[in-house]
Amino acid sequence: MEASMKAAVRKWEAVREFALGLPEAVEEHPWGPEDGVVKVNKKIFVFLGNADGPEPPGLSVKLKDEDLHGHAMTAPGAAPTGYGLGRAGWVSVPLGEKGAPPVEVLCEWVEESYRTVALKRHVALLDARAAEGA
Repeated sequence: MEASMKAAVRKWEAVREFALGLPEAVEEHPWGPEDGVVKVNKKIFVFLGNADGPEPPGLSVKLKDEDLHGHAMTAPGAAPTGYGLGRAGWVSVPLGEKGAPPVEVLCEWVEESYRTVALKRHVALLDARAAEGA
């Protein structure tokens, strides 16, 4: 496996771990093992796909915040998510592109996507956890 693919897989693994660490987040594979998603309250907040394919992994997140959405769209290879999801603020970001966003930025986007679909009590849990760590 080439270095850029390894780096992309490491990013994907770190983002997946972060997403699963959010309050009441669960991973599901609604369309088969090659299409992982992470949900809260039965709503998807990140499409992960998988890291085992021939192509470098990527992810899709829902970014309602205009600044974050605009920033995500500047990532190399980023595009509005297909199936009409792009119109609702979803952005797909490949992780194997030269200059792909660092894990910290990807996790910020995942958290924003989580906040967009989570219930108020989930967001309160997340905020309480952040306050404890500060």
